[in-house]
Amino acid sequence: MARIRRVDDKREMERVIDDFITQGYKVKNQGERSTLMKKKTWGSGGTHLIIGILTVWWTLGIGNLAYAIYKYFTAEEVQIKVDDK
Repeated sequence: MARIRRVDDKREMERVIDDFITQGYKVKNQGERSTLMKKKTWGSGGTHLIIGILTVWWTLGIGNLAYAIYKYFTAEEVQIKVDDK
């Protein structure tokens, strides 16, 4: 489920889209009055390091792979909508 960010007009929507792109989001779907964006991430380096230290001997890196896939598919989504006034 995506969180919703409401904006007043299309110009503001473009500024917000640009802000999210600089934060690492990608445009998943764009329409005239709404845009769905998703953050593309494979997980944090620190967490991968901890998982690697704790499980690499037994799982040969499968734990890290599972974590990366999980983070990629459950990444945060934001829907930007122009408010109807």
